[in-house]
Amino acid sequence: MRASCRRKGTAAARTAVLGLAGLILAAGLAAGAPATGAAARPKLSKAHADFLDKVSYIITKEERKIFREMPESGRDDFIAEFWKRRDPTPDSERNEFKIEYENRTAKAGMMFIGEGRPGWRTDRGRIFILFGPPTERLTYPMDASGYCREIWYYGAFPVVFIDEHCSGYFVMRAINLEHLQELNIAQGYFQKTFSQEKKFFDYEVSMRTRAEAGVYQGQVFVDVPYDTIWFNFKGGRLETAFEARLEISDSSGTIIWQAAETFPLTLEEKELTENRKGRFRMEFPLLLDKDLDRLKGQKLRLDVSVRSTTEGQELKKVIGFQLKL
Repeated sequence: MRASCRRKGTAAARTAVLGLAGLILAAGLAAGAPATGAAARPKLSKAHADFLDKVSYIITKEERKIFREMPESGRDDFIAEFWKRRDPTPDSERNEFKIEYENRTAKAGMMFIGEGRPGWRTDRGRIFILFGPPTERLTYPMDASGYCREIWYYGAFPVVFIDEHCSGYFVMRAINLEHLQELNIAQGYFQKTFSQEKKFFDYEVSMRTRAEAGVYQGQVFVDVPYDTIWFNFKGGRLETAFEARLEISDSSGTIIWQAAETFPLTLEEKELTENRKGRFRMEFPLLLDKDLDRLKGQKLRLDVSVRSTTEGQELKKVIGFQLKL
């Protein structure tokens, strides 16, 4: 039996498909760790940057955060899982959602050119991708105000685009405040995450350090939000554990510090309810006392891997930083 404070999704939401009621990684060290210097996210390859760009209308903040923080080697698996989670018919070979989204993105790229950016990035491209082709599309080369205009109808609901200089650059406009509210609700619906059985497992990494007498020391913290944790129910209590591995390597790839530990977590349901907005902290003592002069100014790399024993899910992150001595 599992117990969790995560929200449960509805079957209806999970099976909603081609309305593209679409749909996981903020990066670097947490803000409370200035002693480590500026943090750097792992760079994205051209293909991975293109993926992140084109799914910007449906990817969640959590997914974006995890994707940007994970090492390059894990991103292809993430992309496969990203589309799998949105597959309305996972037992079939075709993923209708992925096919439809990619087809609309490609078509928007061809239809809405001439604005100095890819067609799928335009206002008309965004609405086309999220809402699909309009049931009716009216174009006005120039109206009484001197503007060029397009009105798309989805049933009786209009979406208005204005080109103030008739230069081919269309901007979506609301007719009035009520219409603006309806537009925001509609876009929010189509952009929202498919309701899922659970939130994505995630964690934040931070460091508190100091340098003195030729020694660089402090703590590395790994914080897991309680609302992303799944537990086993055993003996009237909620139980899980996290297996964590950390490594710091220098610019040549040589490991200069490492730590590994398993952290059990046991709670009563009442404790979980009271701490649902809190975090479970794992702490690792950090000590560097060799070659500090050589390491000063180098771009160091912190690799973090945390595995939830309840789910068997492992999440890796890479953080870049420099020593401040």
